[in-house]
Amino acid sequence: MSQFEQAARNQNQLRGTVVAVQANFYRVLLDQSSQRQISPVNFDSNYLLCTRRTRLKKIGQKVMVGDRVILEEPDWQDGRGAIANVLSRNTELQRPPVANVDIIVLVFALEEPSLDPWQLSRFLVKAESTKLQLCLCLNKCDLISREQQQKWQQRLETWGYNPVFVSAIQNQGIEQLQSHLRGKIGVLAGSSGAGKSSLINRLIPSAQLRVATVSGKLQRGRHTTRHVELFNLPGGGLLADSPGFNQPDLDCDPSDLALYFPEARSRLREASCQFNNCFHRDEPNCIVRGNWERYEHYRVFLEQAIAHKKAQQNTPDEESSLKLKVKRSSKSQYEPKLASKKYRRLSRREKHQNLQEIYYSRSTKEIYEEVEDL
Repeated sequence: MSQFEQAARNQNQLRGTVVAVQANFYRVLLDQSSQRQISPVNFDSNYLLCTRRTRLKKIGQKVMVGDRVILEEPDWQDGRGAIANVLSRNTELQRPPVANVDIIVLVFALEEPSLDPWQLSRFLVKAESTKLQLCLCLNKCDLISREQQQKWQQRLETWGYNPVFVSAIQNQGIEQLQSHLRGKIGVLAGSSGAGKSSLINRLIPSAQLRVATVSGKLQRGRHTTRHVELFNLPGGGLLADSPGFNQPDLDCDPSDLALYFPEARSRLREASCQFNNCFHRDEPNCIVRGNWERYEHYRVFLEQAIAHKKAQQNTPDEESSLKLKVKRSSKSQYEPKLASKKYRRLSRREKHQNLQEIYYSRSTKEIYEEVEDL
């Protein structure tokens, strides 16, 4: 196939974005160029319900929400199709599992449940580790006074953040939040009960997501979102709701942890510590160590990150617990190693050799006596 034929074929390919994954089915939003290709076809939807080609499964290609994909063999009557290929990703998040994200909107409630600085700081560090654009959104601002809101504003500015105060119930601050999301792929993340689904219902009225009240006895949010799904923003862009969780993992490298605190990051831009491997604890001439509010958070998170790294180092590697097996199809895979030789099954060659040894170890006289007996 010539380059011109390949270019013409690529232009005619249907392309889209995976907006939802459930079981082995993928809901794909067609690109505008692909929608123009099917304009003569009697198809009144911009979505296709797709499966994944077996070839992608064999090569271990995972399909995530947010993936840009190439489709083939569409059935316009039933609204079905098949994902033939997954284009390269710009970014990839593991929790929530979303690809090609441009901005993370970290949503926390100011009240019901009350905002916990330690939990908020942990989420901020986790979001900073992705190196994506970050927007801090504080919901339920209608439940606190104006003075309390100003205190939180001043406090978070010392952390290095300019939060957006919103109220999904009172429709406050929604336009400001829309300006951060316009034309981008964003994902809402945060603890349960922060009001992420309520915010999406306010930003995208057609979404109509299920919401629930906060537990009155425990003051904890209830999990209403069970999977990740992208929704079309009216002003352009896509927004994902994700299941809430209360304790993100600190699996970053301990030496990089200080870079995820804007207060420490600004100090490191101005100067450097005396030692290159400074952990900013008790080392001499450390410029990060000081009386900033979240320094205690940093010390605690650092110990947890070091403990996590040690636990990973003590975990046996995959190659030490698995053996490499190469098949005829030249595709290699790992299989579990047996713990002891006594559980191993003898090969056919070894069994045949043992039989030969038994046969040839007998004397010729014994063999003749057996023949005479017959």
